[in-house]
Amino acid sequence: MAHLPQVKIPATYMRGGTSKGVFFRLQDLPERAQAPGPARDALLLRLIGSPDPYGKQIDGMGGATSSTSKTVIVSRSTRPDHDVDYLFGQVSIDKPFVDWSGNCGNLSSAVGPFAISSGLIEASRIPKDGLATVRIWQANIGKTIIARVPMTAGEVQETGDFELDGVTFPAAEVQLEFVDPAADEEGAGGAMFPTGRVVDDLEVPGVGTLKATMINAGIPTIFVNAEAIGYTGWELQDAINADTKALAMFEAIRAHGAVRMGLIRNVEEAAQRQHTPKVAFVAKPVDHVVSSGKRIGAGEVDLLVRALSMGKLHHAMMGTAAVAIGTAAAIPGTLVNLAAGGGAREAVRFGHPSGTLRVGAQAVQVQGEWSVAKVLMSRSARVLMEGWVRVPGDSF
Repeated sequence: MAHLPQVKIPATYMRGGTSKGVFFRLQDLPERAQAPGPARDALLLRLIGSPDPYGKQIDGMGGATSSTSKTVIVSRSTRPDHDVDYLFGQVSIDKPFVDWSGNCGNLSSAVGPFAISSGLIEASRIPKDGLATVRIWQANIGKTIIARVPMTAGEVQETGDFELDGVTFPAAEVQLEFVDPAADEEGAGGAMFPTGRVVDDLEVPGVGTLKATMINAGIPTIFVNAEAIGYTGWELQDAINADTKALAMFEAIRAHGAVRMGLIRNVEEAAQRQHTPKVAFVAKPVDHVVSSGKRIGAGEVDLLVRALSMGKLHHAMMGTAAVAIGTAAAIPGTLVNLAAGGGAREAVRFGHPSGTLRVGAQAVQVQGEWSVAKVLMSRSARVLMEGWVRVPGDSF
């Protein structure tokens, strides 16, 4: 039996924030994978090593967690006032599909550096030293992200002293500005609060009726109070990810919340939309210990947040969920805002399993509708490896 040889594809393996992923220029993908469709999905699945019934992604570039089973495709943008288009694919670990329904906020920090280093930005827009401004069109949800990338001697500066909880080593700071982050109709139903309320009663069979803030900002997210589901808000991964009953409860909350948000028509469709919405639970701050063993005092944060991604508690915080947290914290009456002490605020520092994160947001209410012009946060990014990835020629 004849077997096709492997195909070599130029690629860059990058860390962005607390995630890692394989980055491609659209023009470097095989021709049949340059357009959305089954060939592209099959290519990315095989490249990452999915679906893997062992849950390890040994035969691929994935790291067997939601934070490391990611792909990014970047191309020059034809949109006015944008430099590049950025498309994110969340690859399922154990199922044969790629979820294109949302963005990855952490990997957003690596898009600007990748675009500059890959020759996708006009040279006239790149300073030799200082900050390069990269205008990114986030194609999954139709939103603009502004990245400010440090440059030294004409090259992207990757090393530095900026520390990010959840990342072991310091690096150069990349400033991100998520412009008008409330998702549009393509991404998540149009309104920032799809039900028209900042808090709803969400009925979840087998769980009960929970107070919930369901928001479209950064990524569709469902927030509930930790104490309402039997948690403290300072749990670490093992407390939840090893508990099959807890994971089933969170998936039920996610599925029923997705229906209420208008993202899916019935709960059965949730299985084919794993990336969105996210589920998070919030609590008022208390002294606690994070995964590194570091002690965080109650006075060091405004609230505690834990979030699930692809069915598991995240080891830190998804960047897009951080946008949702910052947005919700700025709007009086949301569960996030109340956990942070209530009232008006333009920034919030929250605790997550790996430490803390600060996010800035300014919310305004016009004719009863809330909007946020932009959300600000800092991350870091670094090239881990560059060259070619290989996949069997008959796999896509």
